Amino acid sequence: MRGEADRARAVLLTLAGWTAPQIAEAFGVGEDAVRRWRVLFARGSVDALRSTLAPGPSSERGERALACAREILAAPVQDRPNWTLPRLRAEIEARTGVHVAQSHLSLLLRKGASDGGGPATA
Repeated sequence: MRGEADRARAVLLTLAGWTAPQIAEAFGVGEDAVRRWRVLFARGSVDALRSTLAPGPSSERGERALACAREILAAPVQDRPNWTLPRLRAEIEARTGVHVAQSHLSLLLRKGASDGGGPATA
């Protein structure tokens, strides 16, 4: 949401006479981003400034990584080591050959928990 608001503010600043370099500096982005926002706005008005999801890694790899993580984390707590994201990511890669970025693994684990695949919460 913040990104959408920033893009809208950038368009308003454009209408107020600010240059792309000035807006880029104010928002901490590149000038190309500001120019892209302007083009989006020109093509589709404010709706075009809304966030969209960029294509990500294939879901098959993510599903394999999540299935492996579930298997690893299924052991009773007293019988398993403490798993950090970097260690879990390395173990998934060692077991499956699937390389998954640490940030993507974090998202997969959160999504898996919200889909009912994670531990129950009370």
